[in-house]
Amino acid sequence: MRFISYLLALFAGAALSFEGAIYAELGKTIGQIETSFYNFFMGSIILGLLWLFFGKGELSYTLKAPKWSLLGGVMGVVYLTSIVVSVPFVGVGITMVAVIIGQLVMSMVIEHFGWLGSKKTRVNKEKIFAVISMIIALILIN
Repeated sequence: MRFISYLLALFAGAALSFEGAIYAELGKTIGQIETSFYNFFMGSIILGLLWLFFGKGELSYTLKAPKWSLLGGVMGVVYLTSIVVSVPFVGVGITMVAVIIGQLVMSMVIEHFGWLGSKKTRVNKEKIFAVISMIIALILIN
């Protein structure tokens, strides 16, 4: 299962690069905010259908969830809109490397402090070296 998880993550990363390039182009035609709206509108329709036919959870429990856990939707809007805005100016490659650097740094902070229910994992020199390597990669790609 671990191997499949790695493959899924690689697939998600590849899909994100395609999405960034596609939505950057769409943003030139319909506008950047409109592009983000389109993404979430279409995603809501598709997920609504999937939920209708395959959903097994209790969506009504959303009101019982910790309020901070509902911020994921806001983060998704920030994430996608930032990509839609960035790609036309700096390109898909630089945008994606910068996204990965942001993910690495924030994931290290979250895990270091055990925030948001994550397992505590201390920051070590290998993780810091990985971030520095990614920053060097960003500079070299630029």
